[in-house]
Amino acid sequence: MKPASSARGEPIIEKTDEEILAMADPLWRDLVKYSNEGKYGDFAKNFSSSLALAMDQVVAGHQFANSELARSLSEEIDSLGIIRRGEHVTVLYRQRSTKKPGEWLGRLVLGYEDGKVRIFGASIF
Repeated sequence: MKPASSARGEPIIEKTDEEILAMADPLWRDLVKYSNEGKYGDFAKNFSSSLALAMDQVVAGHQFANSELARSLSEEIDSLGIIRRGEHVTVLYRQRSTKKPGEWLGRLVLGYEDGKVRIFGASIF
């Protein structure tokens, strides 16, 4: 089976770190923004079809409504590294909160779907 690729035909794992961060950072910033605003529809707009199907909108809505962290993510982020595996890249971020002390690990998994970069996983630990 041929790896998923961009419209130009290049698999995402073959891109440079700089090229990957140029794609990932705006997507992560959008996730932070829409999480803080509690806008699930906008939050999920760049999800892959498989991730969108797997997300339970009721659970996600509850998380937005009840998680202080999910509603207080700082716009200040640091990329920590990139992991390439299979047809996806995982970008790791240092994430902070505007209300809770400390740091969290953000994880963003990207790949191609129909020639477009999509989010295949996102979480904060």
